[in-house]
Amino acid sequence: MSRRKRFHQPFDRRGSVVVVGIHLLKSRQFLSLMSQAKVLMLLLLQHWRSDKPVAYGIREAAEKIPCDRRTAMKAFDQLMERGFVTMVDYSTFCSRTESKSRTWKLEWMPFNDKPPSNLWEEDRQ
Repeated sequence: MSRRKRFHQPFDRRGSVVVVGIHLLKSRQFLSLMSQAKVLMLLLLQHWRSDKPVAYGIREAAEKIPCDRRTAMKAFDQLMERGFVTMVDYSTFCSRTESKSRTWKLEWMPFNDKPPSNLWEEDRQ
């Protein structure tokens, strides 16, 4: 009998994988988002860790999407309105001390050993 070769996915050697549930992708809340907000969700997910909120600012989002600063702000607003993210802490800027970005909790992902709250599933419109 011959040994069966294991098939390895091409992303196995490169590092992490981003997974988004089909239920979320097919939801009315997700489908009604503007395209920049959908891209922003993936950018936030790249920085997600279960033990701390995601630090991501409007300036960084505008650069990575790419879009105007106002469009990036609107994308964050849409994600908050629809229940996909919750702001944990505001940003601060000081030229003499260290500045920090806003921090976000991704509501479709686990956080601090608790299951996702899935606020986005609630009817918010």
